[in-house]
Formats: sequence, C-alpha cells, structure tokens
Amino acid sequence: MIEVNHMTNHELTGQDKASPANVSSTRNADITVIGAGVIGLANAIALQRAGFSVRVIDKQGVAAGASFGNAGHFATEQVFPLADPAMLLKLPGMLLDPLGPFRIQPRYFLKALPWFMRFLVNMVPARRAHNSAAIKALNQKSIQAWQQLVSDCGCSELLKLEGSLLVFEQTPFIEVERVYKSYRDTGVAVKLISGEEVRALEPDLSPNINHGLWFTQVGHTPDPAELCHRLATQFEKLGGELVIAEVTQLAAECQGDKEEKGVNVSVASGVTYHSDRLLLSAGAWSKPLAQQLGFKVPLETERGYHLMMPQQSRLQRPVASFERKFIITPMNRGSCLAGTVEFGGLKAPLVEARADCLLPHAKALLPDVLASAKTSQGERWMGFRPSLPDSLPVLGASPKSDKIFFAFGHQHLGLTWAAFSAQLMAKTIKREEALVDMTPYRIDRF
Repeated sequence: MIEVNHMTNHELTGQDKASPANVSSTRNADITVIGAGVIGLANAIALQRAGFSVRVIDKQGVAAGASFGNAGHFATEQVFPLADPAMLLKLPGMLLDPLGPFRIQPRYFLKALPWFMRFLVNMVPARRAHNSAAIKALNQKSIQAWQQLVSDCGCSELLKLEGSLLVFEQTPFIEVERVYKSYRDTGVAVKLISGEEVRALEPDLSPNINHGLWFTQVGHTPDPAELCHRLATQFEKLGGELVIAEVTQLAAECQGDKEEKGVNVSVASGVTYHSDRLLLSAGAWSKPLAQQLGFKVPLETERGYHLMMPQQSRLQRPVASFERKFIITPMNRGSCLAGTVEFGGLKAPLVEARADCLLPHAKALLPDVLASAKTSQGERWMGFRPSLPDSLPVLGASPKSDKIFFAFGHQHLGLTWAAFSAQLMAKTIKREEALVDMTPYRIDRF
C-alpha cells in the first residue's frame, strides 16, 4: 500500500524551478499570492493576464494539498449548501456506520463545536436560500471559465465534459423523483434515467442500480495534480515567480502618515518579500493568516480521503452514489474513490480506515472491475478542505485595507470555482465591476 499525504515526488521536482526560500527575491512583484493550490494558481494567472507581476508563495509547492487528490469533479450541479436540515435525522446513523461518509474524531469534537453551531444556523430556510443563490452564481460560469483557462494553458485534454451520474440502488422512485425535481427546479441541466439507461452510458455499473440522474453540463479532470502543474507552468511562462517557503507573518508596510505603502510577507527562513498588494489563498491554512490581518474567520478543516485503485474501468464520467455518499472518477492513474468527510484538524495523521472504507462501496457499483481488488493495491491519500459553515468561499477585498484581498474557503467546490473566482478577483483587484454580486462572499459577513 502506498500512502500519500501532501507531497509527491512529482511535486518535489517543482522546487528546482522555484526561488530558494533562504534567498531574498531580486524581482519586484505587484501582487503576492499565498497558496499554490488550484485556487492560488488560477488567480495568479488571471492577475498576470490583467497586467500585474505576481509572486506565489507556498510552503510545500504546487498542488501539495487538497488540489493533489480531490475527486476531480467540476461539480456545478451541486447548488445546495451542505447545511441541510434533512441531515440531522441521518447524522447518528452516519456516525455509527463504519463505512459511513462522515466522522468526527472524538478528541476534536469540542474544538469543532462552534463551527457546527454556525452550521446549524445556516439550516434556517432563509439562510439556506441565500447561500444556495450565491453558490449558483459561482456555478453558472465556472465551466466556461475553465474552458478558457485550459485553452490558454494548452491542456484542454485535462477538462472532459461528459457530465456526471448520480445513481440510486434502493431508494424508492418517489424519492428519486423528488431529488430530480429539486435539481431541475433550480435550473440544473439534468435528466432522470432508468437503470438500463444508466448502464447504456456506463456498461461497467452494477445491475442493482435502478435509476440515475445524468447531469449533462458538468465535467471532470483525469488528473487534478497534473492540471495544477500545467497551470504552474503557464504561470512561470508568463513571468511569474514561485517561492517554496512557509509564511510566518503578514504585515502592511506604512509610511510615516500611516498610509499603507504595501505588504510584507515574512517566511520561516527569515526572508521578507514585499509587494504592493497581497492575495491570501492558502486554503485550509488561511485561518491564522487571516487573523494576522485582523479577521477571525470560522474556517474549519474537512479532512477528505481518496483511495486510488489501479484498476481501470470503462467509465467516461464521475459516478456518485446517492445512498453510499461517495464518488468514483475515472482518472489516468486508475479509479479514484473519494467522498468521505472527517473533522480532526490539520495535525492528526491519515486514518487508513477512512480511505479503505471506500473500496466496499466501489465494489458494489463496479462489481466486475473491482471484484478481486484489495486495498493493498491502492494508494491512500488525505487532504484538507477549507470549509465555512455557510458553504460559501471568502472572495473579495479587505474592508480594512486596499492592499489586501482574499480567495479561500471554497470547501468541496474548490476545483469547480477556481477559474471563475480568479476572474472575479482579477476584476476586483483592478477595481472593475465584478461579474456577480460579491457581497455574499465578503470576509466580514460572519
């Protein structure tokens, strides 16, 4: 069994091209972006195309966190906030089920409790409707933004637009129809299809599947990490600077009259990098850095797992299970099984059982492909989703400084929103009118 947490050999090679952390940069940068995940890289490219010189700083390198091992699903069909009242009745069963999709590490329960209290508040119908509208505003142009970005970066083969499936095995048809109508009525492009029609699309799927929802206007990438590396390559081609270093302190640089002159970013080696502006896009590590800038953000870490099985199926698109709450995505390296949520913070190690529990579910959906598969054949991985209790990211300018900007907290939709949120931030930083109302994503909304 191969276990991967946040770094791979492929990622380590990226350090050869980065500025050494113990050498002060001799290049000027208009903007420093903190974070070299898919959000930070997409923003860096958008800002360079907008005419800024950009430096990206990341403590581990390109795609070293959640961007390495996510499910690869551009999930624009996911228009509903995670704070769903229907979850309350199901939660005890999820927590007790060893194969269930949700877990809270006991020692972490009290620490996560304030986040869950805010999460409950967002189940109120008015809040839920508000949050859903803000999610849809980002979803509507996300695929188009990604098409433009991969075209610009010369990697269109890493965006596949075959849609995705949500399949049902035992759910009564009346409930299947209700779920279908809930998506349809929100404007999602979806078709309700029979089990036979599901298998016509994906012959490897189980005969036990009775119905499916085919989301026709979504996509996936066969290699999330490679997608990020191609973005990084484009960033450097455009003149961008990538620095591998751990950020320790952020501070505005002021003149004698306290007018802000720019932003200083200090790293663990003792080097300080200066730029005119700063964009914080550090994913799950954004919370303490935002606090240095004067904002207490209720960001919590959802530890997401995948089990990458080498067996290749004939799947053409991601397949999610309504009952099992997980997803299979066909990737270049095999079948990626993903979808669990664990609350346990940033320091606890990977829990093998959380990855291994995905294989029995996958065997049920791909009985022929994975019949003899064993977890020892696969690759376990765990990464950190940066989640806020309203299921919305933090996007926009600091209300305290015209030098500070934010793009973090994209929860389960970081890959989906990366390209479009980068377009929004480029316009925001250029002081142009944004393509959507940015109010729901402001950092001081909590």
